[in-house]
Amino acid sequence: MSKTATYPALLGDGQGRYRVHVVGNSGSGKTTTGIKIANILGVPHISLDRLFWQPGWKETPKDEFEEKIRAALGQCERGWVVDGEYTRQGGLVAQAQATDVIWVDPPLLLYFPRIIIRTLLRLFNIGDPCSPGCGETIQSVFFSSDSILWWCLSNHWANRRKNIARMAKIGLVEGTDIERRRMRRIGGWGSELKRWIGEVERLVHGTKQKVL
Repeated sequence: MSKTATYPALLGDGQGRYRVHVVGNSGSGKTTTGIKIANILGVPHISLDRLFWQPGWKETPKDEFEEKIRAALGQCERGWVVDGEYTRQGGLVAQAQATDVIWVDPPLLLYFPRIIIRTLLRLFNIGDPCSPGCGETIQSVFFSSDSILWWCLSNHWANRRKNIARMAKIGLVEGTDIERRRMRRIGGWGSELKRWIGEVERLVHGTKQKVL
């Protein structure tokens, strides 16, 4: 049995409110997971991609990005679910306010084919873009050092190292910062994630608990 099984699926703030930050590599399933959890909790879902990227793939300056995050979170008094990292660009604002940090960490062999499909759908304007006005082109997908496919591959292990270090500080079981332990890793080929989402549903609906 997992050591995290002794903890509730989400910690919350003790007053029925949940502020959840979903992290992980590009294509790992953060957004899909985040939307599902937001729907279960009945709170807004906030994508850091959409706050960071301006039309034409223009980056938002760090100070402005942090302020946009604070403003978005400040409008969600009943709780929120944020997905995305952007650690160096200011995304830690969300982690600092989160009651729960969820690291979605499936095997690369599972999620890399999914990001290929997602990118191709975006390339042909079938799938939603990363952020409004940020479309994909053949050049950007296949012939650029900034390709999301190359980023996914090259960042996989770096992202894991970063989140392993984060777990060492705020992990539910192993975190050295005892008062701030609130992060859990969800790995595997899908069954662990499915089971955890079911636990969130039972936590919120099975006990008739309301988000205040």
